Amino acid sequence: MGNRSIRFVQTSTSQQLAVRSAPVRPEARRPRKALRVLSVDSQPEVAKALIRNLGRHGFQAESVPTGAQALQRFRNADLLLLDLDLPDLDGVELCRSIRSVCDVPIIVVTARDSELDRVLSLRAGSDDYVTKPYSLAELIARIEAVMRRVLRQPVSAEEAITVGPLGIDPRARQISLDGRPVEVTRKEFDLLYLLASHPGSVVTRRQIMAQVWRDSRSAPGRTIDTHVSSLRSKLGSSGWIVTARGVGFRLGHA
Repeated sequence: MGNRSIRFVQTSTSQQLAVRSAPVRPEARRPRKALRVLSVDSQPEVAKALIRNLGRHGFQAESVPTGAQALQRFRNADLLLLDLDLPDLDGVELCRSIRSVCDVPIIVVTARDSELDRVLSLRAGSDDYVTKPYSLAELIARIEAVMRRVLRQPVSAEEAITVGPLGIDPRARQISLDGRPVEVTRKEFDLLYLLASHPGSVVTRRQIMAQVWRDSRSAPGRTIDTHVSSLRSKLGSSGWIVTARGVGFRLGHA
């Protein structure tokens, strides 16, 4: 990647002034817990500069140079910045592995700028894709945009739903089976609760994309199937989620 990958810290004086003089939105002035950002980047000088700049803007940032270390640390982060070029693991596969067990927001930050890399990363579960070189102002704006989407996820005030041994508590956002808790990701919970809220009815793929992923325009892809497969595995039976071939899914029973 050479020098191209670190141009984001070589901003001109006018760019630096533009960042400092940009108006601060009222909500940004309110005291809030610092966002924990984990950068996964194998270039130490790039990572050090990024962590320093994010710290100056109120983020609690740290970095790791390998995919193996990222797998050990990602659960302690509110958001990941993931480079695709790592010394030990493929970045796309790392993104897919993390997304399969956790809904932590992921922004791919890489020198790769091909359409194929973008598509593979987004399909693997990344929430955004930024190519190097980039400006710090743009990266922070993208972080804020991703976090706004995450924080807009509704917390339902509806009553708990019980289907035989399956319990779904939207207030606590917890799922239990035969009285034992079932660990699920945020999207998995939203998907199961959506199906349980329509007993006996098929929920179409487009409805799922609109209500769980807040995306009514994109064509439903393998993302839904991946989450359904994961839920079936965690619930111990494929009977809990029934496929209406070519249409969508409905809640079943074990």
